[in-house]
Parts: sequence; structure tokens; C-alpha cells
Amino acid sequence: MTQVTTDLPLTLRPGRGLYTGFGKRCLDLGLAVLLLPLLVPVIALLWLAIRCDGGPGFFAHRRIGRHGRSFPCWKLRTMAPDADAQLAQALADDPLAAREWARGFKLRRDPRVTRLGRHLRRLSLDELPQIWNVLRGEMSLVGPRPITAGELAYYADDRLSYLAQKPGVTGLWQVEGRLDGCYRKRVALDRRYRTEQSLPLDLWLIWRTAGLVLAPTGR
Repeated sequence: MTQVTTDLPLTLRPGRGLYTGFGKRCLDLGLAVLLLPLLVPVIALLWLAIRCDGGPGFFAHRRIGRHGRSFPCWKLRTMAPDADAQLAQALADDPLAAREWARGFKLRRDPRVTRLGRHLRRLSLDELPQIWNVLRGEMSLVGPRPITAGELAYYADDRLSYLAQKPGVTGLWQVEGRLDGCYRKRVALDRRYRTEQSLPLDLWLIWRTAGLVLAPTGR
């Protein structure tokens, strides 16, 4: 596994014990409750717009959480109702797209994404319903990117590093590695976060995420 370097401030160093065992959950609940009055009306309006566009407004995909527990990861629907069929056809017709998908389960030009869905993804608004996963304790505000059962094989010897943590709405990969589809880097960042997680680091990643939402990349 190659060493991953990021531009993390040098002052952000491992801080464990009380924070990782108790404080992190307090931070999740505190910020989630503070954000609810702002997020609920936005989610409701976006849900209505998606429903008018056809199909369900929400989409829940099974992801693997802490200790290997499966949970429904909630999002605003950004794909066409027949997304699975469209993906299978696109990968069958385009070998380059198939290789891109195999590297990181993402496509730069995803034929499944609706016109409204592209705007939601560009602004990262499709992930707002994950506040519910945070309140339920299935996710944390900061942690590894939630993965499917099939993706766990990519973690190889580092799978326990992922399974020891709650997936996060944001995290090192979302901030530092999102434009890089390399799974090797993604796994290394998840492993690094497990050893370095602390209150300053989590607050810094939340701050950086807010900046990325204000200056969206569309990825």
C-alpha cells in the first residue's frame, strides 16, 4: 500500500480516548439537531421537485456500517427509475466506461443521472437525508465513505479498519481524494482517519466540506 500524503495541518494529530468513545457521538447529535430546522425544509422542497420529475423522491441503498452491520443509506434520488438497466447497458456498450466503473464504482458521464440529479450532485444536496442516518447512529458526520458489501473486497487486509468505524457523511476521502477515483488511495485515507481521528480533525473536515459545497466540483 502506497503512502498517502495530504495537506492536513500539522497540528491535527491523533486524539483518542474520551472523544472517540463518547465525544464524537455528542458532536454528531449536537450538530445534527442544530441543522435540522435548516435541512428539513430544504429536503422537503427537493423531495417534491424530484417527485414532480417522476419516480420516488428518496433512495435508500444498502451499505455496510460499523462491525459489518448493513443499513439503508438515504439519499435524494438522482438517477432514473430504470438506473440498473441503464448502467448494465452502458457498461456493455463501452469498455472504457466498464474499466472506469471497475476502478471506483463511479462514472464521469453517468447515463443514469437525471437532469435535476446532476444539479443535486454538483451541490452535494443529494446526501442531505443522511442526517437521518446520523441521528439513528448508523453513520457519523465524519468517517469513511459508506461502501457496499461488494466493495469491501477492495479493502483486503484493511477491511477491519473500515469495519471498526462508522461511515461518515464526509471525511478524508470526500475532502482530499474525491477527484481521484483510485481505490488504493481511498482505502489508505480510511486507514489514516482511524488512527488520526480527533475533535480538531473532525471540525476541520466539516469546515472543508462546507467550503467544497459552496465551491462545488460536481463529483
